[in-house]
Amino acid sequence: MARLSTIDSLPLALLLVGLLACGGETVPGAAPTPEPVEPPMASAPGPPSSAEVDVESLLLVTIDTLRYDALGFNGNRAVSTPTLDGLAADGWAFDRAYAHNVVTLPSHVNILTGLLPWQHGVRDNSGFTLSDTVTTAATWLSDHDFATAAFVAAYPLDSSFGLARGFDVYDDSFPKGENRLDVVAERSGDAVVSEALEWWRTHSGRRRFLWVHLYDPHAPYEPPEAASDPYLGEVSAVDGYLAPLLAPIVEGDESVLVVMTADHGEALGDHGEQTHGLFAYEATLHVPLVLWAPGLDPGRRDELASHVDLLPTMLTAAGVAAPDGLAGRDLLAAEPGGPVYFESLTATLDRGWAPLRGVVDGNYKLIELPEPELYDLRSDRGETINLVTTERRVASRLARELPAESAWPPSRDSASLGDEAALRDLGYLGGSAKPKTTYTAADDPKNLVHLDRKMHQAIDRFHRGRLDEAERLTREILAERDDMGAAYYYLSQVLLAQERLPEAISVMARAREREAASSALVRQLGLSLSEAGDYSAALEVLGPLAESESPEALIAVAIVLSEAGDQAQAKAILERLAERDPGNPEAFENLALVALRQGDAREALRQARRAVELNDGLSLSWGFVGAASYQLGRKQDALAAWQRAVELDATNYDALFNITLVAAELGDLVATRSALERFVATAPPARYGPDIEASRRRLRELPQ
Repeated sequence: MARLSTIDSLPLALLLVGLLACGGETVPGAAPTPEPVEPPMASAPGPPSSAEVDVESLLLVTIDTLRYDALGFNGNRAVSTPTLDGLAADGWAFDRAYAHNVVTLPSHVNILTGLLPWQHGVRDNSGFTLSDTVTTAATWLSDHDFATAAFVAAYPLDSSFGLARGFDVYDDSFPKGENRLDVVAERSGDAVVSEALEWWRTHSGRRRFLWVHLYDPHAPYEPPEAASDPYLGEVSAVDGYLAPLLAPIVEGDESVLVVMTADHGEALGDHGEQTHGLFAYEATLHVPLVLWAPGLDPGRRDELASHVDLLPTMLTAAGVAAPDGLAGRDLLAAEPGGPVYFESLTATLDRGWAPLRGVVDGNYKLIELPEPELYDLRSDRGETINLVTTERRVASRLARELPAESAWPPSRDSASLGDEAALRDLGYLGGSAKPKTTYTAADDPKNLVHLDRKMHQAIDRFHRGRLDEAERLTREILAERDDMGAAYYYLSQVLLAQERLPEAISVMARAREREAASSALVRQLGLSLSEAGDYSAALEVLGPLAESESPEALIAVAIVLSEAGDQAQAKAILERLAERDPGNPEAFENLALVALRQGDAREALRQARRAVELNDGLSLSWGFVGAASYQLGRKQDALAAWQRAVELDATNYDALFNITLVAAELGDLVATRSALERFVATAPPARYGPDIEASRRRLRELPQ
């Protein structure tokens, strides 16, 4: 019960000598990179034509982690995307559209605010919440009498991060809380589209703004049907999910502008990166973009476009005056585009690596790092030839386009770090790093990508139960770079899984000393100290979090208070959290635990059932349902609940041991023997030694 589930205005010198180009490197175990394709380009050079579009409603579709070259209409012949191909064929398909970030939350904030990341302040998935003073598409359109709804598929867009404002409906009903049967906090695209389509139809009499977010192409790649390329299989599945929503619009006569794009792409081994969030090469920064509206003359578009252009485009098409200060332009007016600013700060904030920012303008892309890079994207789409020393004038010109206002370090709000465990389950490594005033080539992510690859390997071994290998890999990382918070976190988790509690506490304390401890690691340190019986030290670590706005922090404080015997204060904290966040199942789960410790079985059962109603996959909550049911004399209900708990989490040894007892009381000797054998074989001796010996004796005494 104490275990957690598992740029910058400081101008970096533009060094123009002694640089090596960064070639592509394939990551072992990564999904195969799609075959290079030559996407169709605009049929004629020169300024593109503009379009007059006047629509009643707006539909925004964002597909997470979708590469530009992973779609049929962009030249990929290995994928089946007839729905999106049809949308592109009848609309405008942009050949040069760019994101400004390469992770989910800030990228969507860019789209929905029409502001650049340094303007709205959301710079990463974790540690940032959109200020309620920032105007969004939903707040603005709601003020102009639009019905507004959003249906999102995964935790990085949880309502707690600030994007729900202005939406009449913000449906983020993916599973929440610790969930070991399905650890990824997401839901399938077909479920998202089904709910969105129902809302779209029931509001057909009004002007509507609907945002639909699909997450399926994000790692891990597990398409619903077998595919030779699992990533492209996920892309094809998304295309099928969207058909019921998009086909009637394209084939009908609704007055609606459809905008389809991706928040970012996926590296798939490009330049040594496995997924996304580290670099900003074309594989992750270049995104598909399609505009469709009735009467829009179809064609390929070659002008530079970016995510901040989408809001002014949508507002203009709907005849709504745009708010002041937007960073983009109306794409339908077909004005020349550029420059496009971009940044990638995750590795800086989480690992202490150099901040990456850059600009695309004309044919060129500049990446500002301690070892800067310049590429001609027309002749070198793979970004293999670094021109920074041979095209110094171009590099200097683009460097002057970088915004001085992009403050460094950005203000990361520790109270809004969110559920970092959920983000790690979604593939974001997590961590914390002390900002620096100077970064050198030793901090350049190009020179550290091997550590990123090794970190992903360590996480893979951890989740596969290969703990010795995970320990070796994380220790190797820390030997080379002892400020990597994610390595400290996973090393501590490996040690906890091996019942090496004192060593785990030592590792977490070291991370705290190095200022490399994420908020999740600090919480785990407090919980682990409590598990070791050192409640005063645990409360010293967690005490400052008692007034936090973070649900995870409050739950950790309440758990330690409860284990220290202060049930009243623990209950008060949890009740305050449950009132503020009634959709948080872990608040009710821990209220059930407090009630059990207070001897109130009825209240414990009520709270535990509220938790499993919110998320049926919570093993601990089902364990508490079983404990409360047993105390109320409902033994059959208790047995069923504990069996569900063990089904969800095979390491819930308390529930497994309880099954051995209650099954015997009910006379079910088959279930008793099965549970005893499993408990003896799998329970860790360091924690359950006496219970294991008692179970062995009971096994010998059971009648055959």
